[in-house]
Amino acid sequence: MKSSLVASSTAPSSPTINSLENGFGVPRHHETLLPPAAQPSLAHALRSLNDLNGMRPGMGPPAYPYDSPYSRSIPSTAPGSPRIPPVRQNSGSHTPRVRPHATTLNIPGMTRSRVSPDGRIPDRDVASKLVIIMVGLPARGKSYITKKLHRYLSWQQHSTRIFNVGNRRRIAAGMTSPIKDSAPPSAAVDDEPTRAATILLNGTQAPNIVVHDDEPTALDLNGHVADPNQPHEKIDQSAKFFDPKNESASKLREQVALETLDEVLDYLLHRGGAVGILDATNSTIQRRKLLVDHIRSKEPKLGILFIESICTDQNLLEANMRLKLSGPDYKDKDPVKSLEDFKQRVKAYESAYQPIGKWEEDNDLQYIQMIDVGRKVVHHRLKGFLSGGIASYLTTFNLSPRQIWITRHGQSVDNQLQKLGGDSDLTERGHYYGQALYNFITHKRKEWLIEQKSKIAQSSFPPQPGDHTPPYPELNQELDDKNFCIWTSMLKRSAQTAEYFDADEDYDVKAWEMLNELNAGTFEGMTYEEIAQKYPEEYNKRSRDKLQYIYPGVGGEGYLQVISRLRDMVREIERITDHVLIISHRSVCRVLMAYFMDLTRDDIADLDVPLGILYAIEPKPYGIEFHAYKYNEAQGWFDELPNYKPCKTVDRNN
Repeated sequence: MKSSLVASSTAPSSPTINSLENGFGVPRHHETLLPPAAQPSLAHALRSLNDLNGMRPGMGPPAYPYDSPYSRSIPSTAPGSPRIPPVRQNSGSHTPRVRPHATTLNIPGMTRSRVSPDGRIPDRDVASKLVIIMVGLPARGKSYITKKLHRYLSWQQHSTRIFNVGNRRRIAAGMTSPIKDSAPPSAAVDDEPTRAATILLNGTQAPNIVVHDDEPTALDLNGHVADPNQPHEKIDQSAKFFDPKNESASKLREQVALETLDEVLDYLLHRGGAVGILDATNSTIQRRKLLVDHIRSKEPKLGILFIESICTDQNLLEANMRLKLSGPDYKDKDPVKSLEDFKQRVKAYESAYQPIGKWEEDNDLQYIQMIDVGRKVVHHRLKGFLSGGIASYLTTFNLSPRQIWITRHGQSVDNQLQKLGGDSDLTERGHYYGQALYNFITHKRKEWLIEQKSKIAQSSFPPQPGDHTPPYPELNQELDDKNFCIWTSMLKRSAQTAEYFDADEDYDVKAWEMLNELNAGTFEGMTYEEIAQKYPEEYNKRSRDKLQYIYPGVGGEGYLQVISRLRDMVREIERITDHVLIISHRSVCRVLMAYFMDLTRDDIADLDVPLGILYAIEPKPYGIEFHAYKYNEAQGWFDELPNYKPCKTVDRNN
């Protein structure tokens, strides 16, 4: 019994074949001890397992070796032979390459490639560049939008320019003399619509910080340079000029639009531009089709984005109309008659106006519709990172009256020692600065509220002679409901400067990591003198190009990295309707001031932002109103600097 159990439990390793055959001539398997024959699929699986077992250590080579050259390394035939560097080639099916290159995100300072070592859009990637075509009736805020877009995109280090068809139309019509080389820069932007985001210092026009050669020296419809000394006949620019039935005027406006568009294309295709903005009404499908066909005939890969500004709020529309009365078309004319003529001009456009919609969608064109300056935003088929970023930025627009204050923290221990970075506490003088800042801001907050209510009470429509300040469409009760936000960095010297605000329930204090000082990497805690002595090459490298320079070491940053991390902060500042005071650090304050003051990329890293200076920025429909105050330590107060102008720093330690 025992032996039979052992025999039955010990199966043979392979089936035993009987020498006899069955009735069909096929050998018979042992019918009691052997399993049935394995199916082909099962046999294949068993062989695969054997192959895998053969690859284990100590099991020998696999029964079915895999002969791919990637399954094992191929040793060099010569010990220590040099690696052969890659050779530039094209592995595609076409030589030279026909397919356009990928047009992915380009962020100066944050991306880098062979064709774009600085992260800007390379000239090769034409599809990443953008022609923005504005659409909308007069007095709908198109110039306001274009100026803010120009400021934002330029601040993001994308080369951007505005091309205003109205300015060129006035030159062609003889209303405006061509700009001579000897003319002051301010002569190029003398009208309210085209200076929609011009900085005002203490309520008066500020000197131009950046001079753009946006305007042609002369514009002649025959393609010749006009002689500025030769008088020419002026063309009537009243409402009749804009009547769609006026064929001669329509041809003039169309020709001026195409010549202006040619300047946009030249800027983008031959002069290193990234974004060109065509500022005009472009109110008919026929005009927009003409522009699209013209662009595609020159460069079919170039991106096109329509931005239509629609205004349905009558209070806002009247405010925009009042602003127009200070422009060159109505300069030094009776405001009541000018208003009536302007309304007739708008009616002329309205009679032929065709809003963006079905035609653009049928032709797969991307567009953004902006209703009532950002209260509602609609977009269609946005392509590329520029279009997406623009759409996100446009959603932050608002015309709510508010104040934006920017200052550095009070004096810290590291400031005394002239050390970079760190996280030191405030000195006693720094704490006193925080107290004076709280007292002054509280006083100015109450003063601003009284002034705003007075302005609204005194505003009138139609305007009186010399009255060009548009009323805000917001109601009085909204002014009383405004909060006051205090934003600091995560560093102690910034948070401690806000300690008096934090103790007052009427202020909302919040710390932001993105407001931290630029990280100096290996040089954190060192002085500039120590860096110059120990690392002269790095010191000189930074001196040559502070904007592009990145501090070495873990966490080291540069100004372009600060700009990138402040992108969301700027959008939040634009979005909120409350007052805000930002208490931060020198590099951050420089970058924020550069955005609001529309500084060039060459001015950002050298802007003078010393301790004890407080900046006030008040958004307006025509731009911003700007004031600067200096800390009076003896009196514990701030004195206004009436003639303050942005300038380059002279003290690297301040």
